[in-house]
Amino acid sequence: MIDIGFIGLGTMGRPMAGHLLAAGHRVFLHDVAPVAPELIAAGGVACKSAKEVAEEADAVIIMVPDTPHVEAVLFGKDGVASGLSKGKIVVDMSSISPLATKEFARKIEALGADYLDAPVSGGEVGAKAASLTIMVGGPERAFGTMKPVFDKMGKNVTHVGGNGDGQTTKVANQIIVALTIEAVSEALLFASKAGANPALVRKALMGGFASSRILEVHGERMVKRNFDPGFRIELHQKDLNLALEGARSLGLSLPSTAVAQQLFSSCTAHGGKGWDHSAMVRALELMAGHEIAAG
Repeated sequence: MIDIGFIGLGTMGRPMAGHLLAAGHRVFLHDVAPVAPELIAAGGVACKSAKEVAEEADAVIIMVPDTPHVEAVLFGKDGVASGLSKGKIVVDMSSISPLATKEFARKIEALGADYLDAPVSGGEVGAKAASLTIMVGGPERAFGTMKPVFDKMGKNVTHVGGNGDGQTTKVANQIIVALTIEAVSEALLFASKAGANPALVRKALMGGFASSRILEVHGERMVKRNFDPGFRIELHQKDLNLALEGARSLGLSLPSTAVAQQLFSSCTAHGGKGWDHSAMVRALELMAGHEIAAG
């Protein structure tokens, strides 16, 4: 059983690292904040730097918010790169730029280590339940080594191609999620404004072709007005920025993605960057002068 390093122990990283400890791995831990006591109690070893984590572990997992954070963890002072040796594996499970990912992979591979980009979908609930969807790009040999580790954190683990392809898949996922939230928001807002009971409309739609996890989970949030964050609007905005920047570089138009981003921006303008992304509905409600729960 390989020794694992885990850097980034926030909302997602903490339970993910906990599953690895529960499975019996030796886990070396580092974060900008003090390592959670429960991870230490479970056998985790706190390290003073990312470099120390890389020196101790066979494979290093990174779970931080954005591209600059990953770059700092990898190549900053006392970063992962300075502690690597030949044959080790670096796994970035953050959601970041596919183009930057390819550059990071080239630099890590030049040091004799393998690099996997393995972003996840499923949010805090999936992290706690070890039911994440994990989309992996990078060398087949490294994926084969890490697959048993991924299986302890997720239920749907897919090797989708080379470096950067995992991140590209995650961006595609976030486009679908955002547009589906927008569709559910419009549908329930329409039903409520027309005088129907939005909770009963949602229940009826769950039995038909319009059924989806977004309608099930986020539709309920909209009706019950529960926008405590599972996945914050500001993080989804970051992911849609990656989609729109990538589209520009590829000469593509993603008009509905741009609209979804503008609706998120409206929420942010009203103090909602920390709301759950299902709160996109609030931007539509503001335009309509109507809340779906008021129908």
